[in-house]
Amino acid sequence: MSGHDALLDVGGLSVSFGSAPVVSDVSFRVGRGECVAIVGESGSGKSVTARSLLGLAGRGSRVTASTLTLAGRDLAGASERDWRSIRGSQIGLVLQDALVSLDPLRPIGREIGDVLRLHARLSATDARNRVLELLASVGMPDPERALGQRSGELSGGLRQRALIASAIALDPPLLLADEPTTALDVTIQARILDLLADVKSRGTGILLISHDLAVVSAIADRVLVMKDGRIVESGDTQRLLAEPREEYTRRLIAAVPTDKPRRTPLVPGTAPVDTTELPPASDATVPVVLDARGLTKTFATPAGRFRAVDDVSFELRRGETLGIVGESGSGKTTVARLVLALTTADEGDVLLDGAPFSALSERDRRPLRQRIGAIYQDSLSSFDPRLSVSRILADASALTPETDRSTVGELLHAVGLPAAMAQSRPLFLSGGQRQRVSIARALAARPEVLICDEPVSALDVTIQAQVLDLLDRLQADRGLSYLFISHDLGVIRHMSDRIAVMKDGRIVETGTAATVFDDPQHPYTVRLVADAPRLADAAAP
Repeated sequence: MSGHDALLDVGGLSVSFGSAPVVSDVSFRVGRGECVAIVGESGSGKSVTARSLLGLAGRGSRVTASTLTLAGRDLAGASERDWRSIRGSQIGLVLQDALVSLDPLRPIGREIGDVLRLHARLSATDARNRVLELLASVGMPDPERALGQRSGELSGGLRQRALIASAIALDPPLLLADEPTTALDVTIQARILDLLADVKSRGTGILLISHDLAVVSAIADRVLVMKDGRIVESGDTQRLLAEPREEYTRRLIAAVPTDKPRRTPLVPGTAPVDTTELPPASDATVPVVLDARGLTKTFATPAGRFRAVDDVSFELRRGETLGIVGESGSGKTTVARLVLALTTADEGDVLLDGAPFSALSERDRRPLRQRIGAIYQDSLSSFDPRLSVSRILADASALTPETDRSTVGELLHAVGLPAAMAQSRPLFLSGGQRQRVSIARALAARPEVLICDEPVSALDVTIQAQVLDLLDRLQADRGLSYLFISHDLGVIRHMSDRIAVMKDGRIVETGTAATVFDDPQHPYTVRLVADAPRLADAAAP
C-alpha cells in the first residue's frame, strides 16, 4: 500500500457453493490511484473473488469475510438494497464481453444516461452533456453520433469504451475490471489500457482480473497470484515478474508466448519438439499446398459497398505456418472463409496442391474438403450440444475411407485426452479440453491444412501454452500446414514461420516472423509491434 491511501480492505474472504469452497481466506487491499491485479488459471477463483465485492458471487453462494470495507464503509453485512446503491456509484464494473454487457436494444446514450438517472439528480440537458463528456473522455471518435448507436453497430473496441464510460459515469472510487481487454486486438487493447491508466491517475482504484500477464505488467502496481481459491504469492509487479518465488507463478510467466521463438515448449517439463524433419520456411523447393490468388470480397452495407478483402494473395508450403495478423475488421476471418470456400469470392481463386478448389462446384469440392480442416475460437458453439465427444469424433472420422479412419481413442490420445472423456459432452469440459476435442475433430479426416482462426484467444495463459505446444507437436508428427489467424502478436510470433500483416482488407507486409517483428517496414506494422504489451516492460531493471 506504499504511496496509496487505503480504499478497499478485504480480509479473510471465503466463498463456497454448498459444501464446495471456491475462495478460501483471501485478504488484500487496493489503494486510491492504485491498480491491483489478480492473476491465475481458469477456476482459480479470481472472478468469483471480484464478483463477491459487488454482491454478485452467484446463486447459492455463501460469502463470509472478517473484513470487507470500501472507503471506510462496512460491506460485510450489506443487503441487496445496499448493493444496488453501491453498484455503479461506489464500484464500477467493466466486463470482458461488452456486446453481452450492453443492452442491444438501447442506444449507447440511453444506456449511460440510465446510470445517471438512477443515481444522480440531473436535468435531461445536463445528463446528455454528461454522457457526451464521458464518451469524449474514453476516446469515442464521434460522441454525438454514438449517442444514437446501439452496441451491435460498434466495433469491439468502441463497445468496450462505451462500457467503461458507463462504469465511470458516477466517478466511483473503485473500478472492477474483469478481463477487460481479452477479446480486443492489440492496438485497441493498448488504447483501453491507456484509458484505464488515465482513470487510475485521477485517483480511482482499479482491481484488474486477467490471465494475461503482459497486460498486467503494463498497468498493475501490485499482483496477487491465485491458485485453487487462495493467494499463493503477491507483491510489486516488477519484482514479482522478475523474481517469482512460487513454482506456480514461474509456470504462469513461462507460459506467456510473447517474444518466445518458434516451437519453444512453453510448459516446463515438456520435451523439446523435434522439428528436424520440417523444411525451413524459406526453402522454395518445398511444395506449395495452398495458393490464394487475388482474393477479393465485397459486402453490401447500409452505407454502401464495403470491400472486406482486397486482392489478397499468399502461398502456404507443406509443413509451414503462415500467421495472419491485423486489427478487428482488417479482413482476417473473411480470408479464412474464402480459403475454406464457405464464402464465395468476387474475384480470385484458391488452389489446393496446384489444382482448383474454390472455383469448383460444391458437389465437386465436397470430396476435397477433408483435406482442409478448421479450428475456431469458440469451440463450444461449433459442437452439437446433444452429442458426446465420441459421437462428434466418430462423425468427423467417417469423412475418410474405411481403411484410413482414426478411432476415437487414437484421436483423443493424439491431443492428450484420456479415453474416458469419449462419453462426456462438450458442455461439461473445461475450455482447454473443449479446444483439444476441436483439434481432434479437425484431425479426424487426416487433413493436409488446418485453418486456425483465433484458436487460443479464449483460453488462460497456461492452457493456451499447452494447446500451442500440441499444435506444434502435431505439425511435426504429421507435416501439417497451418494458416494461423490471431490478434495476439505474442501467439503469432511464437507459432509462425512467416507472417502476413493485414490492414483494411489488404496485405501490407509479409516476411519471416523474425523479420516482421524485429525490423517492421510498414508504418502499420511498426504500430502493431509497438502496441503489443510485453512482460519485459515490467521486468526490466
